[in-house]
Amino acid sequence: MRFAVTVNQQQAHPIITLKDKASGCKAEIFAFGGMLNAFHVPLKNKLLNCIEGFSSVADARKNIANSFRSAKISPFVCRMRNGSYTLGEKKYRVRKHYLGEHAIHGLVYDASFIIKEETATDDFAAVVLKFTYKKTDQGYPFAFDISLHWKLEAGNKLSVTTSVIHKNAQPIPYADGWHPYFTLGGKVDSHTLQFNGDTQLIFDNDLLPTGKRKKDTRFIKGLPLKGIFLDNSFEYIPGASRKCVLKSKDLQLIVEPDATYPVLQIYTPVSRKSIAIENLSGAPDNFNNGIGLILLEPNKIYSFSTSYMITAL
Repeated sequence: MRFAVTVNQQQAHPIITLKDKASGCKAEIFAFGGMLNAFHVPLKNKLLNCIEGFSSVADARKNIANSFRSAKISPFVCRMRNGSYTLGEKKYRVRKHYLGEHAIHGLVYDASFIIKEETATDDFAAVVLKFTYKKTDQGYPFAFDISLHWKLEAGNKLSVTTSVIHKNAQPIPYADGWHPYFTLGGKVDSHTLQFNGDTQLIFDNDLLPTGKRKKDTRFIKGLPLKGIFLDNSFEYIPGASRKCVLKSKDLQLIVEPDATYPVLQIYTPVSRKSIAIENLSGAPDNFNNGIGLILLEPNKIYSFSTSYMITAL
């Protein structure tokens, strides 16, 4: 078979590798957090890792909350104002990680996912990971199951579908996202970013949406990133392609979410070694501002999908 799945059990949590044996392309998935830790693509007879990840599972466990590189964001995305929200007439306050005064990046980024299924064929390699959230945070007392379906195909294409279901008596608030840091070699100052979004959500000084929007057409035709610093949310143009394209002189990355991810968060770290391209189902703090907030009905499966494809230029 052209594709293969291997599992390394030598660290505290399994490491799953999806590989295209014909091209050498491979994706490294950590069961810890369910995250994409590496994505190696062929370039000039070598393999280039296009993800800024962690050196080991131990490194990820120790440092995931420092940068949230590649983190799964669920059941809320980015910042939540003061870590609190109101549902019905009851107020909740989450206890997990805070950045300053505000809770950040959800509750499952350090979850221990289990391997439920592995598949290797002539067309693809895939793994399904599952985690059950058991109301461990008093600020989110709603159990739910979350599954991640990672799939590698020909053409250096990697996709991930997140599926969520719960059995609570009432609908529960939810938002979904990913937080991968991409690198195409060198610093992002030499890259160009393009996506079909012309609306930016206006943030306050704490990087929380004010509820206002402004036109921002800089990226529609592609913009060199030299001197551009971003930590912003954008909305895709309704009806337009949701592709986000990052280009270096050698490579092109296409991030293509489905309609369940209408918000694109872009972050350029101070190091400039990589860029976070984050697909979000709704805006930061949407448990409070309601922008893209989903109320998951009991016993119904909700799915969110995106793909990453890297090709040589």
